[in-house]
This record gives sequence, C-alpha cells and structure tokens, in this order.
Amino acid sequence: MDASATPARRLGRAATLALAVTLAATACSSDGGGSADTAVRSEAPGQASIDINAKPLDQVRDGGEVRFPLYQWITQWNPFQVDGRYGDAVDIMRTLEPSLFSTDETGTFKPVADYLVGAEVTSASPQVITYKLNPKAKWSDGKPLSYLDFKADWEATNGKKDGYNIADSAGYELISAVEQGADPAEVKVTFSEPYADWQNLFRPLIPAAGIATADDFNKGWVERIPITAGPLKAGTFDKTAQTLTLVPDPNWWGAKPKTEKITFRVMAQSATTQAFLNNEIDFAAAGTATAYGQLKDAKDAVIRSASPWDEVHISFGGGGPLADVKVRRALGRALDRNALVKIANNGVPVEFKPLGNHIFMPNQNGYQDNSGDWAKFDPAAAKKLLDEAGWQDAGSGRPRTRDGQALTLHWVLNESTPQAQVDLATAAQAMWLAVGVKVEIDKVAANDFFTKYVNPGKWDIASWRNTDSFPLSSSLINFRLPQGDNVFGNYSKLGSEEIDALLKKAAGTIDPVEAAKLYNQADARIWELGHTYELYQRPTVVAARKGLANYGAFGLASSDYSKVGWEK
Repeated sequence: MDASATPARRLGRAATLALAVTLAATACSSDGGGSADTAVRSEAPGQASIDINAKPLDQVRDGGEVRFPLYQWITQWNPFQVDGRYGDAVDIMRTLEPSLFSTDETGTFKPVADYLVGAEVTSASPQVITYKLNPKAKWSDGKPLSYLDFKADWEATNGKKDGYNIADSAGYELISAVEQGADPAEVKVTFSEPYADWQNLFRPLIPAAGIATADDFNKGWVERIPITAGPLKAGTFDKTAQTLTLVPDPNWWGAKPKTEKITFRVMAQSATTQAFLNNEIDFAAAGTATAYGQLKDAKDAVIRSASPWDEVHISFGGGGPLADVKVRRALGRALDRNALVKIANNGVPVEFKPLGNHIFMPNQNGYQDNSGDWAKFDPAAAKKLLDEAGWQDAGSGRPRTRDGQALTLHWVLNESTPQAQVDLATAAQAMWLAVGVKVEIDKVAANDFFTKYVNPGKWDIASWRNTDSFPLSSSLINFRLPQGDNVFGNYSKLGSEEIDALLKKAAGTIDPVEAAKLYNQADARIWELGHTYELYQRPTVVAARKGLANYGAFGLASSDYSKVGWEK
C-alpha cells in the first residue's frame, strides 16, 4: 500500500507485479566518498524528477560491490510470462537482456546504442518500424541478435499461441508481420493498426532460442536465465541463502560495468532499515515514518526522492457479493479517502495527495481527476446503494444480511505490510462496518500474496501498487477483460468491452492530446465500474549510502545497473 505496499510492476515502463524491491546484499562494507554526497541531507526532501547522484563513468570507481535488498525471491525470469513481473525481475532483466530503449526523467524514450544503430517509423500506412541492430550485439550462445528474435517474441506474446501464459499482449497483438530487412541486422515490424507506443515493445528482447515452445516459455526461465546479452550476467542463484548476484559479462561489447558485483538478498522490508544501519546493504526504502526517522540522519546515509509512476489503491474482487456493482460502489462511497491517505502519510516527509486517475499520474501531461462522486465520502449514499442491492441493515456494528447470509468480505493482506498500512486497512475496515459491511483481514505470507491469492482470485479486497505503467498503453493490462484463464493484470476480472475499446483506441492515437481524451474517458468508466479505488501517488523516498552513484529515486527514468558504483 504505501512505500512498501506490494507492487505490481508492468512492462510499461516496466509495469510489473512486484513486491517492492529495495536492494540487498551480504558481507563486506561498501564505503564511498564523493563530493555530491558529503553533506548528508537531514531536511525533508522534495520531489525531483530524478535524484540518483548521476555521475559520468569516469567519476565512478572500477570494482567493488553494491548490495541491494530484494523483497521477494524471484522464481520466473521470463518477463513476458504472467508470473515474470514480480519484484525487480523486469529491471534486472533489462540489464541482462537487450533493452532497446531507455527512458529519461521525463519518460521520453531514447534508443540504446549498444543494441540499436537506429529505429524509426519508415511507413505511416501501414505503420512500419525499421530497426537497425548493432552488428556487435550477440547472445551468450554466440548467435547475433536478429529478426528471428523479434519474430519469436511477437508470436509468443500476441495471444494467438496456445499454452503460452503471457502477461500482456498489448502492442504485440497489433503487429501483422516481422521480417528481415535489407540485411540480417535490419528488422521490419509492420502493424495492422497504428500503435503510438511502439518504442516500449521488445523491452527487453528475449532470445528466440529461449522461448521456442510453450514449455520453454513457461518453464525454461524458472530459477534460471538460460541466455543473456547484456553488460551483466547472473553470477550465483542461492535459493537457500535467498541471494543472487550480477557480475560483468566478459563478452559484453559496450562500456564495461563499473562494479565487480551487485548482490541482492531477500529480506522483509521491515528488516531493511536495520540492515542499512548495520552496513549490510547500501540502499533502503525510507518512505515510512519509522524508516525515514531512523535513516534521515544516519551516518553515511543520503535521502533521495522523486515522483515515479507509482500508485497505491484498493482493489475490489468481482465474485460473491462484489459481483454486484452497487456493492463495489458502496465500498468506495463508505471510505474517507483523505483520512486514509493521512494515515499512510503520517511521519513521511513528502506529502501524499489523493489520486483521481488510474492511468495518469499528477505529474504527467493529460492528468485529470475523474473520480467524481465515486470516491466522495458519503456513508448515507453507501447505505442506500447497499439497500438497493438487497442487503438489509442489521443494526449498528453488525453486518447486513441477505437471504440469511451476512455481508462479510475478506481483505487479503501481505504479512510484511508495514504498520502504517495495517493501520490504514484497519481504519477502512471500521468505515465499512459503519455502513454494514464486515471485512475480515487475512494476513498471508509475502511470497504467497500474488501466486496463491491475488492471481487465482482468492480475495475480495486487496491492495498493491501498480508501478511504471507507462507509456500509457501499458495501462490496458490492468483493466482489460480476461480471455479464458488469462486475466493479464486484471486480477479482479472486472472490465467491459467499452473500456477495452477506449484503451485500445487511445493506444493507436498518435496525437497525445487526442489520446489523453480517450484515456480519460476510459478512466471515468473504470471509476464507474467500481474496479479500483485509487488512494495516492506514492513518491519514492529512499536512503542510499553516501557515494553511491547513478542509483536512487528515478522518477520516470529507467535504471541502469551497469552504471551503478561508487564515486571516486
């Protein structure tokens, strides 16, 4: 829910289902030094567009170790597979596999020269993108990158192949052909309909050899990364010790990574503050009152903050009593959002503001508040909706009933959720009981939260973060109607053909102003559906060890682990 709510990051800038990852590691000390961070900030941070202590590579030391926490052991490493979006899996894979484009602090795409000589629209009708690949780029099995990899990724993720459990077909389902261009290093991708966010596709590119069959696609990347093509490669996977390492790949053709090793260690988020203070890790979330209070004046700590695409919400399931839209709307009207946000914001130095949009963040062009009455605190209206749904008032403090059944719902809560978020859930529980809805809070193991509860739909109410859902077309995954057993990222299974059509039309609209109108129309329908009750945009507030360069709070920019290191 807030700084440490379970996140779902998408491949949108990533947009993944994630358990908020803060970076972890083992053993040795990693002191840095350096001019920019010599004065530790103890004042309340602002929300910059990016705050990573950016340093040119000649000002970053060669060698050393950077130690990061990881909030969940990553099992599935295929970022196109439905379970491959958890934790920091996508960010890590964009270092190990070709990420053709990066984003800067404004969210603007830029081609990555290590993989692309160029990429541009070479025809408008039909839309054709021509990619010119860097001829030096090779997979770890020795094969050069080619159109065959693009073709395999498209065919695996466009939703037309049986048995491929994909996370998202957005964009790929609009491609009509992938062909070799003038030579093996040129790729032509043709679309059946215009697609504005084409630069977000093939990020990362996955080798054709790794996804040749449905079994390869679904199981071949479990607990392993069979083929890579990045500046770093996997060093060790130690599931028993819950650690993994990234090390420089000696076959990398680009600039040599700065660190000798990046170590990730799984730990509960509640343990990261003390681990940072004990010099066991070099980076920790500081977005809760407790964490910020302990880290802001800690020796060798620097607070960094920015405004990313990162939202905290309460999701409503689509089964049982919640199959009735009036009940879902009643749950929203019964909540005092300002009071809930205040609980989450308590003691945190950056103000959390109520969020009125599922698709745009307040710092993005096109944002408007579409929540209307759906998020307006009105217990009387909530009671009226429940009356209309046939749930009879049973008296103060008691759940309503219908046909002899009590109106009781279950909120599935990740057991590693910090206390501020538990307090928020408890407050919401009391607000709902005041209108006759009993909500029981069921705490579940962090590693089971998505795989055993959210993904299979074993919940009535749940809260997680959707992160990095941009470019805007990536928002479709969160709200599109399921196809058979594939729910994409729409875990409530609620949706409509109208919402799908609006989001798809927006994704094909090149004019950003016209696209924004369509996205906002879709957002208004999502509010009306009672799908998700938005709470606030979650600012990034982190503590980094003094001297850590090129890492911190990225805002809308993508991370680059190959540049991470210690200032000279």
